[in-house]
Amino acid sequence: MFRFIFPACLAFSFVAPLPAQAVDQPPKQLVIVSFDGAHDNALWHKSRQMAARNGAHFTYFLSCTFLMNQAAKKAYQAPHQKRGKSNVGFAQSDDEIRERLGNIWHAHLEGHDISSHACGHFDGRKWSEADWSTEYTTFKATLKNAWKSVDLEEPRGWLDLVEHGIKGFRAPYLSVTAGGDMIAAQKKAGFTYDASLVTKGPATPVVEDGIVRFGLPLIPEGPNAKPVIAMDYNLFIRHSKGEEDKTDSKVFEDRAYTAFKEAFDKQYAGDRIPLQLGFHFVEMNGGAYWRALDRLVSDVCRRTDVACVSYAEAIPMIEARAKLRQQETSGL
Repeated sequence: MFRFIFPACLAFSFVAPLPAQAVDQPPKQLVIVSFDGAHDNALWHKSRQMAARNGAHFTYFLSCTFLMNQAAKKAYQAPHQKRGKSNVGFAQSDDEIRERLGNIWHAHLEGHDISSHACGHFDGRKWSEADWSTEYTTFKATLKNAWKSVDLEEPRGWLDLVEHGIKGFRAPYLSVTAGGDMIAAQKKAGFTYDASLVTKGPATPVVEDGIVRFGLPLIPEGPNAKPVIAMDYNLFIRHSKGEEDKTDSKVFEDRAYTAFKEAFDKQYAGDRIPLQLGFHFVEMNGGAYWRALDRLVSDVCRRTDVACVSYAEAIPMIEARAKLRQQETSGL
């Protein structure tokens, strides 16, 4: 099991000691829901409404090519790729970008976490530190120029969000560079957490070279309880081999919900390790996995001893939990 480690070189700001009566109380069960891509405007609205109904905050890992119009597309070049290429495409119109920017900004104002999924969704497992830095630089430059590129005046606070508020990253395909090059580039880019790992089960994050590293867990799923990454795409591959199957959508929804809920129940009744679930802005198999998510969020997020939070919000809560354990151990 991973442990949350605090190296001397990392200056976390711990919260004040909790009241004595809190020591005997179990910590809140954290549920961390994230979305990769963050492009389809209809799903922006749908996810924000889901969160609002249930007092939840989500993390949105944005692919920056969805803020690039045709002129920007021609200029974009990812490391080791041809100019104008993206594995997930680009925005189709300036109006689409305008609506997406509105969704991003309003989500930020609503307390959600806007983070980075790089730009063109390329597999960076062989990228160097310089390659990652190039992509991170493109991401930031694209966001800084996003409103102006579609002839809109940016809202007050946008540049502060871009410069200081985007703290997290998830690698496309959960594909990370061996040897620490990606982490080194993240530090230089100003990121404080990464959510690109996969763990054997729910695990508290670790700290690597100053970056808090989270991992999506393997959770039991299906009649044989075979482990699967807790992400909609991995369920999509297992359930229908990556081919859209709307006929069995309800079956897939029920299987996904059962897997999510059982993973939640195990932690809720046990050690209360944060449960992380990952999704995309694509409703696979007729929306089965989004419906399963909606059911879970509706079931658990309004409980007083559960907090459905973003990655950014989870970090200080996990720090406080670690601090409380230190107090318990030392008898303070």
